[in-house]
Amino acid sequence: MRRRRRTSGRGLGRVHGRVLGRVHGRVQGRVYGYGLALALLLTACTGGGQAGPGATVSPGASGDIVVASGRDVTGKGGIRQQLIDAWNAQQDREHSDVHARLVELPGSADQQRSQLLGALQSGSAQYDVVNLDVTWVPEFAAAHLIRPLPDALVGADVIKSVASTARWGGKLYAVPFNSDVGLLYYRRDHLKQAHVQDTDLSKGITWRQLRDLIDAVEAPGRSRPKGYEKGWTTQLGPYEGRTVNGIEAFLSATDGAGLTDENGRYTATVQQLTDGLAELRARTQGAYTLGDAVRSDEGESLTDFADGRTAFLRHWPYAYRTLHQSLTDAQLGVAPLPGRAVLGGQNLALAGSSQQADKARELIRFLTSRESERCLLDAGFAATRESAYTADDVTCGVARTPGAASPSVSPSASPSGESADRMPRDDHGRPAYARTILLPALRRAVQRPRTPLYGAFTQTFATELGRLFSDDPPGDAELAAELDKELRKALPG
Repeated sequence: MRRRRRTSGRGLGRVHGRVLGRVHGRVQGRVYGYGLALALLLTACTGGGQAGPGATVSPGASGDIVVASGRDVTGKGGIRQQLIDAWNAQQDREHSDVHARLVELPGSADQQRSQLLGALQSGSAQYDVVNLDVTWVPEFAAAHLIRPLPDALVGADVIKSVASTARWGGKLYAVPFNSDVGLLYYRRDHLKQAHVQDTDLSKGITWRQLRDLIDAVEAPGRSRPKGYEKGWTTQLGPYEGRTVNGIEAFLSATDGAGLTDENGRYTATVQQLTDGLAELRARTQGAYTLGDAVRSDEGESLTDFADGRTAFLRHWPYAYRTLHQSLTDAQLGVAPLPGRAVLGGQNLALAGSSQQADKARELIRFLTSRESERCLLDAGFAATRESAYTADDVTCGVARTPGAASPSVSPSASPSGESADRMPRDDHGRPAYARTILLPALRRAVQRPRTPLYGAFTQTFATELGRLFSDDPPGDAELAAELDKELRKALPG
């Protein structure tokens, strides 16, 4: 029987259960310490809408550009809405009668994908701009649900690995909006209690070194941290999280050899699959991995780690801000993920049915500009542009009012006097790890298989990998042969 989840008295229990990417209540809807949040809210001309389960989304008022997106991990009224508010304010200053409206789709990523596919294919919801997971771009492009865009929208400033997610069939079909990459979070306090001398892992470690550190925490006769159970946790539940962890293991074991080619054709061999399964088995062996990991998603694994049940956690960049709301720098560290790390994120695309293509492209250009990307980085997202990390003259300054706080000013306090945002920042206001850890990780990140049939791939892949975590798992060679057979059915060869 699965144990009941504990709620941390320090606050990460507010990362609610199974809600993918939901952030701590204290950080919802703000970009703390920056003039942007207040300025945008003061100058906002339109509000964002949320579509409830089963809701039919109308196009809104005449002239509205409707942006369909999944949940913003910075909360309701978060940075995406604030950027759209800033664009609307700019339209008012230019005496334009066009406004943009954000619609957040409910449900999991898979459910959002299904809603977008159904809406664009049937025309039941008149979306102009759609925020697509990077793995969906080939599918939507091949189905002619999104339009090609001018190559100039993705310039040299966009991180090279990230820029490649926006193309299909030699054409640009989307513009990177916010990125993602797997990272390794760790409990400095757990390592210090185990008498580990150097708790700075920012230069990176191997999986072997990670297991050695776990052995140190669990050394016989040594007092373990309160609530501690096993060395590390990740997202191995029967959904995309399992696919991501599997791909990271496979690409690490095969020196980056992908499962598909650039045209989406299946290319893996049984031997490559065998090697990948052996690597995944080694990473998730019961001696080191929290038992709940095989059923966990992002929210649950984050809570387990924050509650001290593990010393290590594989997670996404937004966890850096979320975890720092309840853990201090002395307790929390972040490092590159050992081996290969998978690239995630969302790209903005122009719906094929949009009746306002010119204005929609203008909006996409604004939302992915240098300043907007800096705003996304400051709010906790992984920005897609190099300049957001490296150019100190690029600041989150859209619609800033005179006298507003500069990025170097400390975050403002709440009415109770409590600091509203505890995320460490560098001298220029960026998240402290952004330039030294996050940017290099994005540059090195690898993609999941690129194919118009990604939905079929991930369902097959995650289902077959599930047998590895059963009570009677098959051997690597046996499972690899079965996985190869099923993938050949799901993907063209």
